[in-house]
Amino acid sequence: MKNIFMLSALTVASIHSAQAVDIKAGDWTVGVGGIVNAYYTAVSCNGAALGGLALGGQGLGCGGQEDRTTIGNGLLPNGLVASAASKQGGYDVKALIGIYNSTATDSAIGQNSVVDVRQAFFTFGNADMGTVKLGRDYGIFGASAILGDMTLLGAGAPVQATQRGRVALGHIGAGYTYLGNYGQIAYSAPKSASGIGFDVALVSPVADTPIVSAPRYTSKSSPQVQAQVTFAQDGFKGWVGAKSQKFTSVTPGVDDLTMAGVELGASFDAGPASLLVNVQGGTGLGILSDADQGDTKSKNYLVQGTFKAMDKLKLGLSYGMSKNDDNTAGTGALRSNANLTLGAYYSLNSLITLVGEVGQTRSKSFAGPTARMNGVSVGGIIFF
Repeated sequence: MKNIFMLSALTVASIHSAQAVDIKAGDWTVGVGGIVNAYYTAVSCNGAALGGLALGGQGLGCGGQEDRTTIGNGLLPNGLVASAASKQGGYDVKALIGIYNSTATDSAIGQNSVVDVRQAFFTFGNADMGTVKLGRDYGIFGASAILGDMTLLGAGAPVQATQRGRVALGHIGAGYTYLGNYGQIAYSAPKSASGIGFDVALVSPVADTPIVSAPRYTSKSSPQVQAQVTFAQDGFKGWVGAKSQKFTSVTPGVDDLTMAGVELGASFDAGPASLLVNVQGGTGLGILSDADQGDTKSKNYLVQGTFKAMDKLKLGLSYGMSKNDDNTAGTGALRSNANLTLGAYYSLNSLITLVGEVGQTRSKSFAGPTARMNGVSVGGIIFF
């Protein structure tokens, strides 16, 4: 049974539809697949010097320079994914490990040996009881937004501070918060005949991980909770999600924080055209990770339209904004990040997609000044 959190975004979904190795051994089916991508990204930054997580500013957007070029990953990393599936005692059983790595670093001789084990979990269940998952995997909150983001196959916002040694950002921090990777115990209910699905997870609580300041919060005994209800029928899909966690302050004078977020979105396919809208809002959602701006109320918006101009060519336009409601200490006076991306995605064959994108990421402070990063991305991605 497929559910929203059993597979790694588009990565594993594509791997399992086109695996290089699929071995049947007794009651087990063992699969090995992967993903490799690379994009030439060139950016130019101008405007004011802003504080906080200003993705369009020179500090993050251009890696501290006015102009910069990288040949590295897009929104997805490179990855090697191994899985094993069986049916035992009336239960569908599956285990999966996904190991990921980046393409670009700042060194020509340094070891590129840092790996990111984003997934290591097993599941069991059947059509009557649903599916239980235990292990490390992507979160539920925000999964529908990033799964539907056209820049998942490309780069979106080619933020240089993250692309070297990691990935580009798509609309992360400029349209939605990252769905995150967590240790978790999760349950996916059987999808009803009417197309309604339900997912819920108890997630290992995390500390805040701010990029531009010292950590302010830690976690204690209360797990994070994430949940989502979905509805899918006749080309339409809608979802409502939520997540919450209590953070304990480690900074004198800073109160404890309860992160609470809600999400509402929908997508619709009508022949060659598709439309997606997603809205998130809450306290402590952060820009790039949970509570990385502290006790700040914020909203995220994503609107996207795509059109299949030819059998192999899809064109798309997407706009996202992440906006802080209040100028709290954790924002660094950052009011908003916004990204507009125009993209073309050409399926060279069933495995390779060639991508070209142009866009602008704009950051604005509460005082009014704005910073802009203009970017272009050209490259491709293969699933094997």
